[in-house]
This record gives sequence, structure tokens and C-alpha cells, in this order.
Amino acid sequence: MTTSASSSDSVISEELRSFVGLESIPITYDIERHAVERFAAAIGDTSPMYSDQEAAEASSYGSLIAPPTFFRSLLPGDYPKPYPEPFAHILDGGSKYRYNEPVRVGDQITVVRKITDLFEKHGRMGTMLFKISEISYTNQLDRLVATQTTTTITYGTGEKDSGVGDH
Repeated sequence: MTTSASSSDSVISEELRSFVGLESIPITYDIERHAVERFAAAIGDTSPMYSDQEAAEASSYGSLIAPPTFFRSLLPGDYPKPYPEPFAHILDGGSKYRYNEPVRVGDQITVVRKITDLFEKHGRMGTMLFKISEISYTNQLDRLVATQTTTTITYGTGEKDSGVGDH
């Protein structure tokens, strides 16, 4: 874990540090054809691999698959204890994906999030907390199909933004 301030003036409390390495409650999703089709339509991806059963079966995939970004619709569960977010506002610091194999219609995907690092930076917006999390997506065969590394940045005081404690 990295910090840019001395521990005496750090927003990273012992309680926050206790979340590094803590896993969220696993949630399992059934990957349904219509959900995949709606997602593909929403992102404007017309690949027949997401909606045409015959074309998908004739492909190297052998069945309908989900678009790679479909993972964004599979939300992780809560942590076993409430995350003590010290700030009110949230920014998406970006995501990096590692794909191991496609998600197929009919799969059951279990999603688990784990905080891997916390650090803070100081700038013109004041102190900002950076939370690095890894989200794993595992199928019913216990194979890790993908991971997503996310950076969430929180800062400021006042009324909390919607969803600020959910990342």
C-alpha cells in the first residue's frame, strides 16, 4: 500500500487499511441470451456472435457469447462490513481488463471484488483517496474468465454523491 502523506495526517485510517485484501460477498449471475442481446444492441455492436444462434454455433466459439464489455453489467456484491468512505465525491479513474476466455450464454459468472491498494494524493481539489480494486469473473467450471482492475478516486466534503460508497 502506498501513501503520500505521513500517517498522522493521512485519511487512510486503520479501519480503511483493514479493507485491503478483503473480498466482497460473491454474487453469481446467469448469463441469459436476451440480456446479452439487449446489451449488444445498447452498445451498437451488431456482431452475430451475440444474437445469431446458427452463426455463433458455426464459429470457433461454438455458441453465443457476450461482448467483452458485458462484464460492466455484472456488479459485485457488498463487502462483509460497511466501507468507511471518508469523502463525498467520486471519479472513475479508469479500468483495465484481462480477458482469458469468452463468456457464453448459459454460463454462470461469479463476481468478487477485492481492494488491492489505497493511497492518497494532494492537489488543488484537496486530498484525494485512490482505491485500486480487482474484480474477478469466474465461470461455473471455476475458470477465471476475466479480471478488471479499477481505480476509484474520492474527494471533498458535503452531501455524498450517489453510489460513492458502492465502489
